[in-house]
Amino acid sequence: MDAPTILYESDTLLAVDKPAGIIVHGDGTGAPTLTDAVRVLLRERGGQDGDRRAADLQALQRLDRETSGIVLFSVDKCTQAAYDRMIAEHRITKRYLAVVCGAPSWRTRTFTGPIGRDRHDARRMRVSRTGKPATTHARVLAQTRVRGRMLTLLDVAIETGRKHQIRVHLSHAGLAIAGDALYGTADPAGLLLHAAHLSFDDPVAGEPIVIDALVPDRIRRLFPNLKMGK
Repeated sequence: MDAPTILYESDTLLAVDKPAGIIVHGDGTGAPTLTDAVRVLLRERGGQDGDRRAADLQALQRLDRETSGIVLFSVDKCTQAAYDRMIAEHRITKRYLAVVCGAPSWRTRTFTGPIGRDRHDARRMRVSRTGKPATTHARVLAQTRVRGRMLTLLDVAIETGRKHQIRVHLSHAGLAIAGDALYGTADPAGLLLHAAHLSFDDPVAGEPIVIDALVPDRIRRLFPNLKMGK
């Protein structure tokens, strides 16, 4: 893969724009990972600092293979625990762009169904009374019709980070994300889900951080008039 695009960098943090189709961490298959690509990028800078940051590199978040967008890394072992705690305590605002199949009857909606594992398919999660609490906020941004199919672009914010949370909540509401082979229907364009925004108060530097990723071409082509300031 090409060298990852760096969106933000400090002495302790690094944020990159993950392309769709690559995993963040190794899964035992030997497939290329985003973490490996970022480590190579840091080492290519040369010098002791590049080598140290590469050795200390640790992803603070996960995105599904087919989800694109912002992934945040720690690059300093001495401060990693502070960022792990920030993530665990949900002291970070995460917003996504999701293209769903259909036209919702609402402009904004909050989903609160608990999410647990699907007992009939180990790959899937589902809304379940015995699942863990999960909160997802969605807002309609735009709509279009492609080959007779209505598609809706949503701005999605999550308060929790359950596995497949956005995909599960939207598909449970009858609005599967376009290209989601696991919860909807496969599409050659792939899963149209993009981690577009992160903001938080840096627990180490003590300052507010805002990180935005550009809207990817596969979404921009569907909504060419989209104006989001990024």
